[in-house]
Amino acid sequence: MIHPVLGIDVSKETLDVALIDGVRLYTKQFDNEPAGYQRLRLWLHKQGISKAHVCMEATGQYSDGVAEFLHEQNYEVSVVNPARIKHYANSKLRRNKTDKADAQLIAEYCLREKPALWCPPPASFKHLQALVRHLDDLQVNLTRETNRLASGVRTPQVLEQLKDLITFLKQQVQQTKAMIQAHINSYPDLKRKQILLISIRGIGALTAAKILGEIRDVTDFENARQLAAYAGLTPRNFLSGTSVHKKSRLSKAGNSNLRKDLFLPAIVAKRYNLIVKAFCVRLEKSGHRPMEVVGAAMHKLTHLIFGVLKSGRPFDENYLVNVQTRS
Repeated sequence: MIHPVLGIDVSKETLDVALIDGVRLYTKQFDNEPAGYQRLRLWLHKQGISKAHVCMEATGQYSDGVAEFLHEQNYEVSVVNPARIKHYANSKLRRNKTDKADAQLIAEYCLREKPALWCPPPASFKHLQALVRHLDDLQVNLTRETNRLASGVRTPQVLEQLKDLITFLKQQVQQTKAMIQAHINSYPDLKRKQILLISIRGIGALTAAKILGEIRDVTDFENARQLAAYAGLTPRNFLSGTSVHKKSRLSKAGNSNLRKDLFLPAIVAKRYNLIVKAFCVRLEKSGHRPMEVVGAAMHKLTHLIFGVLKSGRPFDENYLVNVQTRS
């Protein structure tokens, strides 16, 4: 008898699910929020499913909630690196795109590959993740209100309140940054990893904290390519039939927070990190467009990040440059 499996294709707003119970395939869509999780639980009970192996791609904050909810409901949960699903899709000649059929693909992957079970992250990681994501929200709000002020607000009462709000948001940003660093300082392992990350030119202390708030444990990834896929930084072709109609672009599947956190560091690394700079120069000479080069620099950074966290040794760009020169 086949153990029921549930594939979930996670997006910001919705959960597309595909249930395989050994007899039939059931599909349904739910809102990606707590009330939607409850409706999913009731729907599973209505299908007579009290136990199932649930599988979904790791998409950062969008998959965290439903994964923790189903784990608390005693379902077996696997949160899988998108690279694994992509590899499976390629083996089945499936197109690399997101739609409702992806939930069925994930369910089939779960049924055949039986991925390792997921456990909720430790409290220290969840606390850091909550702080860095809160900081991101504050900075988005601060940018929006600052732009409103610059647009030329004339009404005195609105202008006064807007200035007060901007001052408050600036204070909150600084306080949250201090809380992030204090949290890292209180956990030796987090502090050690932060020091390793800032050894990579282009990554500062705050960016290192944000990266650590999105990567629970580097051992979750078998290699740097999987980490790049987790961040949605692997190339993707647009296909129709057997012809390629558009240029390659980043897949943008996976953890959007991590991908966003690497954008500005990649621009800095492109200018000042000897390894990344040399890599980008070669791409520019071969005719790649500017944003393609930035995306490639982001991808390169994930490899460097994986390297220092996996080895436990600081990054030494001069050593690598000398090795490449001799070779």
